[in-house]
Formats: sequence, C-alpha cells, structure tokens
Amino acid sequence: MRSVRLLLLFPLGPLASRCRWASSALPRGRWAVPEQPGKAPRLLRPPGQWPLPGWRPFRSSQASCKLPGSDLREVDAGSCAEAVGEEEEEDEGVEFGTLSDKFSSRNYYHKTTSRFQNVKLQEEGEEEPERKPRRGPKNTPYWYFLKCKALIKADKLAEALELFEVEMLKEERVRPEESNYTVLIGGCGRVGYVKKAFRLYNDMKKRGLTPTQATYTALFNACAESPWKDSGLQSALKLRQQLKSRNEELNLITYHALLKVCALCSDLRMCFDVLKEIVDKGHVLTAETFSFLLMSCIKDSENGFRYALQVWKQMTKLGIKGDSHTYNLMLRAARDCGIGDPVVASGLLLRPTDENSSQLRLAPGRQKVKNQRKKGSESAAAVQLDVEAMEKQLFQESSVQPEEQIWQQHKDVNRAETEPAALDSPSVAHSRTGALMRRGQNKMEQEQARLSQKLHFCNLPNLLDSRMPDAAVVSLGTVATPSDRLALMGGVEGFLNKMKEDNAEPNIKTFTLLAELVEPQSPSESSLLALLDEHKVKVDVTFFNTLIRKKSCQGDLEGAKSVLPALVKRGLSPNLQTFCNLAIACHREKDGLQLLSDLKRSGVTPNKYIYSTLIAAAVRQLDYRYLTEILRDMRNNQVPPNEVIIRQLEFAAQYPPKFDRYKSKNPYLEKIDGFRGYYYRWLKVMAGEETPHPWEKYRTAKRAVDDNKEEAVQEQPGQK
Repeated sequence: MRSVRLLLLFPLGPLASRCRWASSALPRGRWAVPEQPGKAPRLLRPPGQWPLPGWRPFRSSQASCKLPGSDLREVDAGSCAEAVGEEEEEDEGVEFGTLSDKFSSRNYYHKTTSRFQNVKLQEEGEEEPERKPRRGPKNTPYWYFLKCKALIKADKLAEALELFEVEMLKEERVRPEESNYTVLIGGCGRVGYVKKAFRLYNDMKKRGLTPTQATYTALFNACAESPWKDSGLQSALKLRQQLKSRNEELNLITYHALLKVCALCSDLRMCFDVLKEIVDKGHVLTAETFSFLLMSCIKDSENGFRYALQVWKQMTKLGIKGDSHTYNLMLRAARDCGIGDPVVASGLLLRPTDENSSQLRLAPGRQKVKNQRKKGSESAAAVQLDVEAMEKQLFQESSVQPEEQIWQQHKDVNRAETEPAALDSPSVAHSRTGALMRRGQNKMEQEQARLSQKLHFCNLPNLLDSRMPDAAVVSLGTVATPSDRLALMGGVEGFLNKMKEDNAEPNIKTFTLLAELVEPQSPSESSLLALLDEHKVKVDVTFFNTLIRKKSCQGDLEGAKSVLPALVKRGLSPNLQTFCNLAIACHREKDGLQLLSDLKRSGVTPNKYIYSTLIAAAVRQLDYRYLTEILRDMRNNQVPPNEVIIRQLEFAAQYPPKFDRYKSKNPYLEKIDGFRGYYYRWLKVMAGEETPHPWEKYRTAKRAVDDNKEEAVQEQPGQK
C-alpha cells in the first residue's frame, strides 16, 4: 500500500507572516511523521528525539514543492535540500527574537502630551506642523451667543455682527437659534441701529425662528434710541400694528419699551394711549412705568414741570414710592421745563386731595385672570375711565377759563383776610421772587421773608408730598428760574429728606442736578460738598465741571478758577470738559490766549469743542482780532474744524444787513475786512472734519457701501 504524504498549504497574508515568525522562534528542523494506519499524523517530533529515518522536513514559508500536474514523488529532492541549506546559512549568527521586529506587523503607540511633543520638536529643531482646519462646526450656537454677548458688553458691536454673519453663518455654517438673533438685536437697540435690528428680525423670521418677548423689547428699544426720532416712531408703530394683528400678548417689560418710544419720539398724549392698553391688559403699574411718563413730560419745555408734578401725585396716590431714577427725572424737569400759566398751575397743584377725582384705582398685585373675563373687563373699563380722567386733568388748560380761577383766588384771599392770622407762624417765600404766596402776607412780610431765606433754611412746602404741609398757601408766585422750581419741591434739604422717606438713595447724578438747580452763591450751593460727604457719595469730575460751568455762564472767570483747588484736593484731575467750561468765561482776548497757553504747557492739545467755545465768546464781542488769533492757534495745532465752527465763522464773516461803511463809522466792524481775508486763506489750508454717520462704527466694510447708497435717500430728510 502506497504511503500518503501530508501536504500543508498555508494562506498568504497575516497568517503567513505569523507562521513565519513562529518558524523563526523554533529550531529550523520541523518534521512530519509518516502516516501510520489507524493513527493521525504527528506534525512535530517528540521532545528530546532527533529526526528519524524516513521523516520529511518542511517549511511554512513554502506552499508546496509539487509542480502542477506532477506527483510528489517526481519532485526533485535535491532542490528542496538546497533551499533548506541556503536558509540555514542565512540564519547563522541570528540571535533568538531579533527577527520579530522585521516580520511583525503590529505597531505600538505610546501616549504623549503636547508639552513633551514641543520639547521634542525644540530638541530636534523642527517646526511644528500646521494644523489642518477641522471639518464640521467647531462651536455650538450657545457658544456664539455667549461670545456675542461679551463683545456687545465691551462695546464691540461691529465685531459681534462680524462673528455672527461671517464666521458662524458663512464659514462654520452653524444653524442659529433665537437667542443668537435676540442678543444682536438688543445690541443694535442700545446704540439705535434700527435698520440692522429689523434686518436681523426679518432674517430670523425667514429661518422659521419664533421671536420672543425679549426680541420685541429690543426692537422697540432700537426705535427709541434712533438718531432720527420720526423714522424710529414710524417703525415702532408699524411693529405694534403687526403684533396687534397677530394677537400677540406683550408683557410689562415690552410695554415699557413701547412707552419709551412714545416718550422720546412722540408726546405725552401717545404715552397715555399706551398706558390705557397696559391697564386694560391687567398689568400692575410700577415706578418704572411712571418714569417713562416723566420722561415724556420733560419734552414739553413750557408746561413740563407742572405735568411732572401731576404725574408724581398720581403715582403717590397708588402707593408707589419713587426711586432714585424718578427723583432725578423730577430734577431734570425742574431744570429744563417751565410751570406754564401760574393761575392754572395754582388751581391744579394746590387743590386739596379730596377734590382730585382722577385716580388710578388699582388694587395692589391685581393681575389679569383669563378665566374671569367678565370681572376683568369691568375692572379694566373702570380703570380706563380713570386714565382718561387723568389725561383730561393734565390737558385741561384749554377748557378752564382763567377769569373764573382768578375770581375764585381773590375770593379765597378776601376770606382769609377776615380770619385772624397767626402772628408766630413763619413766613414762607422764595429768596428772590417768591415761589409761594400766603394768605394775609403783605409786601413788608414778603420782603422780610426774602431776607430771612438768604440767612437760613426755612421749612418750604414740598409739592412732592401728597399731604400739603400748610393749608394757608393759596397760589403760586413767579416761578421763572430753576431755583424757584426747586423751592417748590422743598429746596435741597426738603428734596433729600423726601428721598430718605421713600428709601431712595441719592447718587452722584442727583447732586450734579442739584448743583445746576441751586441759586448761585447761595448757602445751598456751599453746602453741597458737605452733603456729599454726609450721604457717602463719591464725587467725580462732572460735579465740579457743573459748578465751573455755572460760574462761567455768569461771567465769573475767577470764581470758576477757584473751584479747581477743591477738585485737586479730592484727588481728581481736570479734563478737557473742565477747560471747555472755563472757556465760556473767556470773553477777552487776554483770557482766551492765556487758557490756550496753559493747555500747551500742560501738554494738552485743545479740541474742537474748546475752540468752538472761544469762537462763540469772540463773536459775541465782535472781536475780530481775537478770532484771528484763535484761528491761527487752530492752524498751528492742526485741529480740523467741524460744521459748528464753520457755521460760526461764516456768521462772523458776514457784513450786517444795513451796514454802510461810507455813511457812518462803526468801530466794531473796522477790522472785519482783515478777518475776512485771513479766514478765506485759512479755509484753503485747513481740512474740514466731516460729521460721521451715527452707525458708521458699527458697520463692516462690505455693508457700509450698500447702506450708504440706501440711506442717502431715506435718511437725508431726517437729518435736517
């Protein structure tokens, strides 16, 4: 029987390499045992035995020694023997385990850190390979929201818009969310960038995102802060109409933003229309609500102070206490607005509380209840009537006949004369003109009251208090100056005491406004610094600049300079606004040139505002020599003139309408020809400063070109 030889065929690839590694680790001789009947063939020899006669060696590296179509017996045995001999010669001198590095296909990876990698690169002197940009989005929409919010807070709105529009949308292609748009619309709203705010709003709707109450609040705020109030008001009214058509329910914060638009861009009547809607919706009025009404009152320079006092009385009747912001608004109203007709003001402000029927009868904490439609509508209707009554009371001067009020006033005075007057009661009147008039007070007593006011403080009636402290006051006297209007609010001491009652802390803005309102060179003005220390309010340069400006407007240059030592004593240093306020009092050429030289010695370059103030003082004096010296100094310092300076100089270079040099001699106009010649030469060498667009610094380079083309036609009428 012919014996069958075993033929082993090993596949190529990783298995072949592993078998070859195993063959290198074992002795080179591997033998196959001849087949025995009834037993399985053994591939390896028993340990400790040498190859027996008749055994055949084989290698795993050879697939077979048999050629196709031939028998194993026909294979030349010599060729196999030569191959084995050559391989044994190659492996001579090779130690155990050294071939694993050559034939092993396994790679080993060792963990390392960036610090060790940098050290290795420094030792080798090689540069770090450039990192390829990642594919896909790097950051989430919330990351972009926080980044844009931080940039807007740092007054970098242009960079925030660039980050959102270029990096997030175009480069990274991150899908934006509602918060990404809202934070940018809010940033545009703070600077009045109305056009960009509504562009983002429209893009937001195109992407299918739902705006929130914060989005509408930011849009209304953008309209309120717009440089062009008419266009801002139109945009706000259009948005309000859209929200009404969609039956959008607004919260109180959004209504406050709408009130702000009406207060800054419209008038008080439109604010009352919004106030009616707020009350109809069941929102609880707060001090912030009335603060926007006060802002609207300040816009009326003739009757604004009376309106503000009436709004204040309605606020106190609701039990709402004023905060620091509302008290500062009352001071602004006293500074910028008049009281209107004294007869009408006396009838409205000095009326007893019981006769005031215009009250907002709101229960504290009342909210709108959706389930109780009937009760809510009835109470809202009643409240709406009260708001309408309040509006009629504020604007009733057209319906009230002055003759009837004057007759009633004389009747009250005559009745008071018949009654015995208290001899020991202190007289109350303002220092100069008498803000309040009492019953039974003759001219001598009024004069004595004026003198006593200059010596000490008296307990002035405070119209901010809902309770009138003295029922004997029947009318208001002449209220012409800011100090008179401050006296109606109790003066400095009475105003601060009223703030203390309402737990409102005065800030530096409060004392700065008081410095503008107090009578010049009065004890109240001298006590302001002591009151600052008493209330532990840190003083700033703006407070001292206000005092310097007051004295400069009176022409007291030496008095304005006397404030500077007190400024330095507080550890402060004057700024350009300080020198600008000093320039108001420099009516003479000597004083103006001395101020410019002092600035030069201090290393400070005068700006356009200081030069404009000096030019205004020189034009009022018709001092053309003074004007020429100012223009020469501007040329030396290379300060470009703006539109205001050019308008001032054009006015100074014009001849008077009826000026005839051949008919009469005018000493003030003798040097106008010399000034005109120098002025026209000066214009040729000086480069004018163009007034920048309010939105220029918030635009990118690509958007600026397109926006300028569109706004050249749309916003030109609003700038006039």
